Amino acid sequence: QVQLVESGGDLVQPGGSLTLSCAASGSDFSIYSMGWFRQAPGKQRELVAGIASSGVTNYADSVKGRFTISRDNGQNTVYLQMNSLKPEDTAVYYCNLVSYYKQYRSDYWGQGTQVTVSS
Repeated sequence: QVQLVESGGDLVQPGGSLTLSCAASGSDFSIYSMGWFRQAPGKQRELVAGIASSGVTNYADSVKGRFTISRDNGQNTVYLQMNSLKPEDTAVYYCNLVSYYKQYRSDYWGQGTQVTVSS
């Protein structure tokens, strides 16, 4: 079993910055990828950014150039540096971890952390 603990959500003014962190713990798991999703009120959960075990990253078009995902492999921790925040970035941000055992995929989710961008 894998546990994900997120931190870093806060209220920030437009144009401001925040860094989210997500630490994975547990036993007998290997990480295929980690990433961040977000869900705004009345909207579907969407991918924000992901990073594979190879280090390859991908971003939603809406955050490219503003957000950076990174990972500390030794600590099983993923970070999301968010700059130039906009009101439309307001959402609950969820950490995701994908693990494979042979052909079987498992997805794990954090509890979510609230990011509010408002003046």
